[in-house]
Amino acid sequence: MIKKMILGVIALGLLLTSCDSDDDNSSSLDTLTLNLNGLETLGADYVYEGWIIVNGNPVSTGTFTSVTFPQSFNVNSAQLETATAFVLTIEPLVDPDPAPADSKLLRGEFNGNSATVNTALIGDLTNVSGTFFLRTPTDEDVPGGAPNNGNDQYGVWYGTPGMPPTANLTLPDVSQNPGWIYEGWVIGDSGPISTGRFDNFGDRDDFTGFSGAAFNQGPPVPGEDFFLNAPTGEMFPLDVRNRMVVISLEPVPDDSPAPFAVKPLVGVAGTATAPSTHDFNPNPTSLPTGTVTR
Repeated sequence: MIKKMILGVIALGLLLTSCDSDDDNSSSLDTLTLNLNGLETLGADYVYEGWIIVNGNPVSTGTFTSVTFPQSFNVNSAQLETATAFVLTIEPLVDPDPAPADSKLLRGEFNGNSATVNTALIGDLTNVSGTFFLRTPTDEDVPGGAPNNGNDQYGVWYGTPGMPPTANLTLPDVSQNPGWIYEGWVIGDSGPISTGRFDNFGDRDDFTGFSGAAFNQGPPVPGEDFFLNAPTGEMFPLDVRNRMVVISLEPVPDDSPAPFAVKPLVGVAGTATAPSTHDFNPNPTSLPTGTVTR
């Protein structure tokens, strides 16, 4: 009988200890709330992930796919209290790497219990500018020669026309940032048409799939002529006049064939072909922002 009573006391003690432990775990979590603007739904294989910086090291606060805010996450209290900054990244859905990806989109430093986050981690995407021109160098008789084909309305190139054309985009340098790359677009009859991706404003981009047959590489600036292999819903040659031209910033790897939310430069092509140029305008409303509170 005494033995049974002792065992009962031990069991009760273990139960109380277990409850106390659960209470301790519960009380060690606090809420981190994200209230972000300007994010777009990612492709099916990608998620957003939040991170707090604790003693210089990133600590994940959880992943999400919905872009409806506010959203809240339970985070270790001690880590959240000592966090100095918040970072938002784009991550693969199946992610074997526990560290943050290179595609760091937003960052903000905690001031008290809140942090204002923006894209300044990538660079100053507000003080941007550039020009583009209409010309079809890949359809000319002589590589890099003077326009002599009479159809320059079917091509767009980013820079200043010349022999050869020169770079004229003022954007943050992402050539040493493996998480981001620029991509050019012309808005066609059925949606955006990519002109290629680039991180060097004074060199060719990575795409020549629409170019003419005579000189497929094009000049040493990003851009494209629109003669061959029209996408579904489009008819080539594509007249670029009076169409919107966009430079977007894309995550690497790219989550979607469509332009990403961050579009720092937007312009509308006029009717004049090279040597006339057309201005890009800053597009700060496309830049995600928000607040994070703890």
